[in-house]
Amino acid sequence: MKTVTMRVDDSIYQIIKTAADGERRNISNFIEYATLQYLTSSQYVSDNEMNEILNDKELVKNLEIGLEEAKNGDYVIV
Repeated sequence: MKTVTMRVDDSIYQIIKTAADGERRNISNFIEYATLQYLTSSQYVSDNEMNEILNDKELVKNLEIGLEEAKNGDYVIV
């Protein structure tokens, strides 16, 4: 097990503490739980979703074009 030290504003700490209390968890356990929930629900897609994305030829083509345009600097930030 690793120990992680972090700094947060007092207002953020209060939000985390309130949420941890609501879940009946200590702060460390709540941060670990909340982080895992976020990472597993927001950052990853299921195998079915990925297969659907990869099988959409038009989408894949447009993503490849967009990536190439970004690499070439062919974009405008708005």
